[in-house]
Amino acid sequence: MSDVRKIKTALISVYHKDGLDDILSMLHAQGVKFLSTGGTQTFIEQLGYPCSAVEDLTSYPSILGGRVKTLHPKVFGGILNRRDNEGDRQQIAQYEIPEIDLVIVDLYPFADTVCSGADHAAIIEKIDIGGISLIRAGAKNYKDVVIVASKAQYAPLAEMIGRNGAQSTLEEREFFAAEAFAVSSGYDTDIYNYFAGRSSQNYLRIAVDGEKHMRYGENPHQNGTFYGRLSEVFDQVHGKEISYNNLLDIDAAINLMAEIHRTDIRHPQTQQRLRTGHPFHHARSMGSSPRGRSRVGIRRCAYR
Repeated sequence: MSDVRKIKTALISVYHKDGLDDILSMLHAQGVKFLSTGGTQTFIEQLGYPCSAVEDLTSYPSILGGRVKTLHPKVFGGILNRRDNEGDRQQIAQYEIPEIDLVIVDLYPFADTVCSGADHAAIIEKIDIGGISLIRAGAKNYKDVVIVASKAQYAPLAEMIGRNGAQSTLEEREFFAAEAFAVSSGYDTDIYNYFAGRSSQNYLRIAVDGEKHMRYGENPHQNGTFYGRLSEVFDQVHGKEISYNNLLDIDAAINLMAEIHRTDIRHPQTQQRLRTGHPFHHARSMGSSPRGRSRVGIRRCAYR
């Protein structure tokens, strides 16, 4: 059987709607049918596209304050059935389960809610259940289904549709599956770290999105990469692109500042906290100069 799969039906359930309208336009132009719930369904219909309600498929309304919307065999059977498995084909025919070929999800913003200072109850409500389940189901069955797990994947989805129309190759579906598992693992990591921070557990899980390639690694002939969002932590005032050794200098400077803060160094006359400037080179402090001194003075201090 060819590894090309046609996209006939798309299940769409997203928290953030921005950027979705262009994807909907492309899919609608290709004759793809939409299936959705709640606010996403309203958004799709307001754009003028027909959209079937998940509730009509399952015969169950959204219940428990929206906690249960898509968790139903008619939804997950439509995603997880193996198109080349005769037993699966017989069962979806028996139970009148429509095949779902594309799943687009954007999860509740759990990490953003934690960072906002919201109370514990509000944070708990931002733990996505149905969305994360849809992501795992679509990614597991990547041989037949395209899974788009965040709005960050709208661009490659648009490129695929522009290139192929409403169909996908196995290689493309596997790419989206890998991206989907990255989203789900990062999401679960955020949840674990939140709960660990409320208890005495001494474990840390790390899942980092984004990368920045350094000019070079520890030595000019080596490569270096920083994982994370450096620009959210530091502002680069001037100079060349950050190198690996610059990051070591930054790390050493932060540790030195923390040590000075802990020792509570004060001016002998004014008793004010002493604030100093420290030029660094290859992770070593080249000297120290009180704050307010000119850059020339700091340089002179470094070369003494």
